[in-house]
Amino acid sequence: MAVILALETSCDETACAIIRDREVLASVVSSQIEVHKRYGGVVPEVASRQHVLTINPVIEETLATASIRWEAIDGIGVTCGPGLVGSLLTGVMAAKTLAWIHQKPLIAVHHLEGHLYSAFLTQPALEPPFLCLLVSGGHTMLIHIRDHGHYEILGQTRDDAAGEAYDKTARLLGLPYPGGPEIDRLAKEGNPRAFAFPKGKVDHPYDTSFSGLKTAVRRTVEQLRSQRPSEEFPLSDLCASFQKAVVEVLVEKSMRALEHLNLSTLVVCGGVAANRGLRARLEQESKQRGAAVVFPAFAYCTDNAAMIGCVAAQKYKQGLVSNWDIGVFSRMELEQTSSLYCCNPEIRKL
Repeated sequence: MAVILALETSCDETACAIIRDREVLASVVSSQIEVHKRYGGVVPEVASRQHVLTINPVIEETLATASIRWEAIDGIGVTCGPGLVGSLLTGVMAAKTLAWIHQKPLIAVHHLEGHLYSAFLTQPALEPPFLCLLVSGGHTMLIHIRDHGHYEILGQTRDDAAGEAYDKTARLLGLPYPGGPEIDRLAKEGNPRAFAFPKGKVDHPYDTSFSGLKTAVRRTVEQLRSQRPSEEFPLSDLCASFQKAVVEVLVEKSMRALEHLNLSTLVVCGGVAANRGLRARLEQESKQRGAAVVFPAFAYCTDNAAMIGCVAAQKYKQGLVSNWDIGVFSRMELEQTSSLYCCNPEIRKL
């Protein structure tokens, strides 16, 4: 078994976790939502400064919660990209320092691969191959997980990702940050057929597009406010109709890919995987097709270090570690994860 201390600082959560293979011994997340709420979104410089302030207390709390000694930790995992460069640097430098002081190997992790592995924390017996729908803030992707570290991207967003569409629509509707959970909450109270929003069709079986949907919502809001200014604004109906359009696209693409690949398991991960409307529809459609759908626990849908530790534990068991000169990456393709590792046993420990 591999015991990993992992750090995640790619955006606006400072997170640390200790993982034993796929078991979470401790997971601490310090969110910056209240800090960024006043700006309506994440401010990179503010985020990186906040990481510097909170990373040491978060690490200390995680170690105390796990009640574990450094001698029992096998390696240090850390997100190296993609993400905000200043935020990533805080985590990577902290990880390098801990690895150097405690003579542990360093294991850099791709943030999106962490989201893929979040499902293993909920279903430890899960193994490839399976289909993954990754719907995080900036990414909407359908991925064929052939094996550990072997991924085939079937389709992705052409413009706005689903999470971005939620956030931008929420801001348009005057909802507080973060907007995704607010739309999901209000959608339960509204009529999803009140407005016929477009589904953003593209000439590819698995790609998605949500920028047109966002524009349609904006135009509908403008019409409502100009033509019926004295009437009560149908906020819940707008949220329900918007969410219906997003969910139907994601469900349709996922079910098509499952059938095409003849797979029996769908994994849904990323921040939008916490959306209750999406969960309900995917569970319903998967059941009708005799397929299983796996969601991470709500705590592991958004950014966290437990998922990063899960990836690092798998890499460690495969004998894959990172060089000490590993940097950070604002952008990095999922297929490039192999470039983060080497198999030189001499650098496993200093």
